[in-house]
Amino acid sequence: MSSISNFQILAVNASDAAIWTFVVYTLLVFVIAGFANNLLKGRSFLSEYFLGSRGLGVWAFALTFAATSASGGSFTGFPAKIYTHGWILALWIASYMVYPLCTMGLLGKRVNQVARKSGAITIPDVLRDRFDSRSFGLVATLLIVFFLSFNLIAQFKAGSVILQTLIQDVDAFKGLSGFVGSSVSGMDFFSEVDPGYFTCLVLFGVLVIVYTTYGGFHAVVWTDVMQGVVMIAGVAIMLPLTLSQVGGLRSGTEQMARMVPPRIGTASIELAAATDSSRALTNIWIAQTNTDDIRQVYRLSGSIAIPAGERIIDDIPVVEIRTPEEIERLWEKFFSDLPESAWHQIGPSEANIRQTAVEGNSVLGATESGLGIICTFGEFQDYQYGADRTGHYVSGPAPMPPKSEQDDGPTDAEVAAAAGFLPLGMAISFFFMWAISGTGQPQYMVRLMAFKDSKTLRRAIITVTIYYGLIYFPLVVIFCYSRILLPGMENEADRIMPAMAVTLTENAGYGWLAGLLIAAPFAAVMSTVDSFLLVISSALVRDVYQRNISPNASETTIKRLCYLTTLVIGTIALVCAINPPAYLQDIIVYVGSGLAACFLFPVVALLFWKRSNTAGCLGSMLVGFATHLFMHVLSWWRGGEFTDPVNLFGFSPVVVALATSLIAVLVITPITPKPPEHLVKKYFEKE
Repeated sequence: MSSISNFQILAVNASDAAIWTFVVYTLLVFVIAGFANNLLKGRSFLSEYFLGSRGLGVWAFALTFAATSASGGSFTGFPAKIYTHGWILALWIASYMVYPLCTMGLLGKRVNQVARKSGAITIPDVLRDRFDSRSFGLVATLLIVFFLSFNLIAQFKAGSVILQTLIQDVDAFKGLSGFVGSSVSGMDFFSEVDPGYFTCLVLFGVLVIVYTTYGGFHAVVWTDVMQGVVMIAGVAIMLPLTLSQVGGLRSGTEQMARMVPPRIGTASIELAAATDSSRALTNIWIAQTNTDDIRQVYRLSGSIAIPAGERIIDDIPVVEIRTPEEIERLWEKFFSDLPESAWHQIGPSEANIRQTAVEGNSVLGATESGLGIICTFGEFQDYQYGADRTGHYVSGPAPMPPKSEQDDGPTDAEVAAAAGFLPLGMAISFFFMWAISGTGQPQYMVRLMAFKDSKTLRRAIITVTIYYGLIYFPLVVIFCYSRILLPGMENEADRIMPAMAVTLTENAGYGWLAGLLIAAPFAAVMSTVDSFLLVISSALVRDVYQRNISPNASETTIKRLCYLTTLVIGTIALVCAINPPAYLQDIIVYVGSGLAACFLFPVVALLFWKRSNTAGCLGSMLVGFATHLFMHVLSWWRGGEFTDPVNLFGFSPVVVALATSLIAVLVITPITPKPPEHLVKKYFEKE
């Protein structure tokens, strides 16, 4: 076995503009937080800290609503799904374009009216005061904390991954992450944690926790405005760069139509000799030919850590490229100019397979002589739907990747996966998921309590609808075509957005733009995390402590508890995100659908139905929660994953849970006592 001992590490060197982008952005965030903190002086602390004294104008209200909704999922999980499944995601996200019409148009004015009449500061406040029911408010608070805590952890992961991509090639960051890695070395809790990820997690966490704690609602609103501008600018730059680099919309779609889904497997690599110090390899491409001169190309996924003194690394995820024209393009880019000495003869007779490995990227090509490693492949799995067939990336149902683990028998989720991604029934479910269930999100409802007047609401509806159209359809185009520019990233699709930003700008010769483009998803995550922190802290301080434990607590005590709670919740989420969940978008969908199942119909009933009462709305909330949870737990109990639920009658949990929640409120309300007359007059009769 011949080998090459020379390792040439090749990577995209980030411009110094990346770190300066982050520094300037951070400074602006803290300037805004300081300004917002000054607004707290001389005003009612709770109303100002959590609602900005209900005085938001059109642009502030529209952009804070939009930026909060366009979370880390929009710029990490959503692009990952587009990359994995293709053009079908345009249908999957289609109803999100009209989501502002549903949420702001249906509930906006009425939520604001009820909140002003009752003096409510949080959504549980509204629920409690509408029926004068302490138990209803407590149940709502616990459900909000339960769901948003899951989402907060996922968002911390997204922010850290994005930040790591932004500054990973800056020398100061390399030194800092090296110090962090050596400091936690030997601790079991950190044994599988990337030091660079952990360093960025701490940086991101400290930034967002401190400015949210210090500035409160106004800090969140005005950073959301800034983040909303950054997001739209990032998409506006990426779209023309993408279209120019794939040859236009028609050419890109035709190339996708010829794509064949890859195969997913594992591999081991063997070095020519043990290294003296630890090192990491990224973006490793493997090429093979056999006696029939059939070319095969593979990509090893993620960053491969090689400890000092080690020669063999096992269980590396790998993607086998199956589209013929992609194989030829990659061969020409990486392998055609390699010298004969870079190729190894491997296999049973050491003669029937020729193999080489390079570390490269779409911008700089590959190393000149190849890497001194030999790769041995394990079992490969075909896609559950679409394997070895063309056309599925531009039509529906779309391809479904294989499961990461083999079970003794097919689970319900695997049976559903065999029908492809987003068959007709699921497409209908997701229309409800985005357009209707989005209306039931308490973290967005609280924004509806803060606008100034009806004129502001009407203009904001139009503004947010246009904003979503300018964000989401371009994202579908950009990340469909990312399959052409960045093949083989199926195992690390959550990284596709920052990777695409670097690739587009470097290919265009404007590397300094990468920092700005990566700031767009970073801004999306920050705007979501800060909003969730405020919703959770307000729920605990206002709805649990002040309303149920100490109604006469002084403003100084409340202020200190608000600061402390925001700080503690953020720190807990940061610690939980050290070993983060695997699939960001699945968690976002679970949280969003679960909150909708709990809150949509109870809130609609108490706002618009005079006969609604505590029993009907509370029963509706609990039935929706139980139904949604049952479909997820049942999947887990049968051997599937919790975030990959059973779909009854071909419909997702959100549709089934919303249906049961609606039935519950319609059945329970008429057979239980009427609400007190004085509450009906207070909330339904004009003053």
